[in-house]
This record gives sequence, C-alpha cells and structure tokens, in this order.
Amino acid sequence: MHDHAPTGVRGASNRRLLATSLAITTLVMVVQIVGAALSGSLALFADAAHMFTDAAALVIALVASIVAARPANDRRTFGYQRAEVFGALANGIILILLSAWVAVEGIQRLVDPGAVQVSGGLMLVVAIVGLVANGVAMWLLSAAQRRSINMRGAYLEVLGDLVGSAAVIVAAIVILLTGWVQADAIASLLIAAMIVPRAISLLGEVVSVLAESAPKGTQVSDIRSHLLSTAGVVDVHDVHVWQLTRGAPVFTAHVVVDDAALSDGRAGGILSQLQNCLSQHFDVEHSTFQLEPAGHVEHDAHA
Repeated sequence: MHDHAPTGVRGASNRRLLATSLAITTLVMVVQIVGAALSGSLALFADAAHMFTDAAALVIALVASIVAARPANDRRTFGYQRAEVFGALANGIILILLSAWVAVEGIQRLVDPGAVQVSGGLMLVVAIVGLVANGVAMWLLSAAQRRSINMRGAYLEVLGDLVGSAAVIVAAIVILLTGWVQADAIASLLIAAMIVPRAISLLGEVVSVLAESAPKGTQVSDIRSHLLSTAGVVDVHDVHVWQLTRGAPVFTAHVVVDDAALSDGRAGGILSQLQNCLSQHFDVEHSTFQLEPAGHVEHDAHA
C-alpha cells in the first residue's frame, strides 16, 4: 500500500528568484574571468571559480524545481529528481580540480612574485562589481530564504561569493597602496581554501545519496518507536530509509498488525495513521507499508 501524494520538495514559486540570481552570478563570473585575464589577477580567477560553485548550485536548485514537477513514468518510477544528484557530482569534481589548479598557481606566484604582473586598479574595479552584484542577489533571496531550505542554500552560496569578492578587494587595495603583489596569491589561496570544504561536503552528500544511506539526522530507531506506538501495531521490521535527492526521503517497512485490527476492518485506518506519522514527525512524504498479520512468514526470507 502506497502514499501517492506528490513529493513537493521543490516549490515552483521561487524559480524566478533563482533564475534572476543565477543570471547575476553568471554575468559577474564572466566579468571576473575577463578581468582576471586582463589584470593578471589569480585572486579574481579564484573568485570566478568560487562564483562557478554558486552558479552551479543555483542551476542545481533551479533544475530541481523543474524536474521535480515532471511526473513519474513506467521507466522512471520515482521521476527525475536524481538529476540534481548527478549535477552535484559533476559540480564537485570540477570544483576540486579548479581548487587544485588555483592552489598550485598561487604557491608558484608566492615563490616567484614577478612571474606575472598584476593590475591592482582593474582588479579592484572588477571585485567591487562582484561585491555589488552579490549584494543585490542576496537582497533578492533574503525573504525567500526564510521560508525554504532550498532557497536558504542558494542564499548561503551567494553569501560565500560576497566574502570572496571582499577578499579580492582587500588584496587589490594592498597592491595599490604597497605594491606587494603577493597579496593577490594569498587571496587566491584563501578563496581556494573556501571552495574545497564545500566541494568535499557536496561529494560526500552525493555518495550518501547514491549509496542509499539514511538521510543525515534520520534516526531509524526513533521512526520505528513512533510506528510501534500506533494502536494495533505489533511489530515493525525490514525498515528502509533513503533519499532520491536532498529533501526527498523515501521510506518502506513491513508492519505486523494484530488479528483483531485485520478482522474488524481497522487496517485502512492504521495505514493512514502510519503515513501521517511519517509525514508530520519525520517529513517523509513518500512511504510504502506492507501490512502483515501476526505469524506471517516471508516467502523471500533469508539468513
């Protein structure tokens, strides 16, 4: 018996905000790449890579809000929500490679600061443009992030961009005032250090989803205890909890009910109680229960 309610993990109401923020982030990223090429600033390129992180995250959030609305079919019975996971996997790998390149280049510039000439003035102008654009994107997302975890993640991504732009501004000012070009390399290493933990965390989450591990923070023992407290439930076994993508948990279990509940027609009511329990207490909107009479023997039981 199944709960056929729509997952509802991605709301369409926030798509316009995500698209606007994505357009701003992508535009600034392109400006920073051009500015990095013209000014010779590695920090600007590192900040562009940082913004790529957030642009990719916004793309993932936007795609998730679209594909989650697509109905399941006989080929993809859970729909298309895993598209978000594969996008995150590609994102994480690219970020690790970019961070490694920035780190190597930054160390080389620290060792040989005269290898590349850095234009502090152009670097400062481009970084200020990035700071302002990130501020606008944060303002656009500020209200929605209080209502949606998905939007909260996008908001925090943009906040990280803001910090990166601020680091580049500081480095540019140091170069303009003192001529100490190593400030650019230090800022690039700082931004690379900001990217790596997020990339590792992202890849860790992808592995967890693809390995069908229980969602972070989910205590299967607590769920089992809640289900056992339902009147008429004798035992709960073969419990499985995993997630299709972030915020889309799926639950299955075999539930043994007493003979009296089955004989007097209370099985339907018990099923509704179990599904409501998962939805209200554990935010699981898609659940599958197999109700069994006491003494039922599994045909596919194995040691």
